[in-house]
Amino acid sequence: LLLQVFDAFKPRFQESNSKVTQEALVALHKMIPVLKDNSSPVINMLIPAIVDNNLNSKNPGIYAAATNVIQALCQHLDTSLLLQPFCTKAQFLSGKAKQDLTEKLA
Repeated sequence: LLLQVFDAFKPRFQESNSKVTQEALVALHKMIPVLKDNSSPVINMLIPAIVDNNLNSKNPGIYAAATNVIQALCQHLDTSLLLQPFCTKAQFLSGKAKQDLTEKLA
């Protein structure tokens, strides 16, 4: 069930409407403390969706919401679940997204 929910939710992070993207990130930020490690089946799907377009966003609201989600993931999940997806994304990113993920990895 969780996979089905996040399969439907994931496209909202890549929406052309920036308000929808920002609200989706804010909603995810609120879900993470509730789901905690139960969200592990969807981590490999979520991290690229969050990071790819949003962590380098020029829209300050989207960037802030994306960094809040990354911070919440680090606070509420077993960090061993995040290591591989963060490393994989950090290899191929540029700009502030690469810097942000590299700092989280350190």
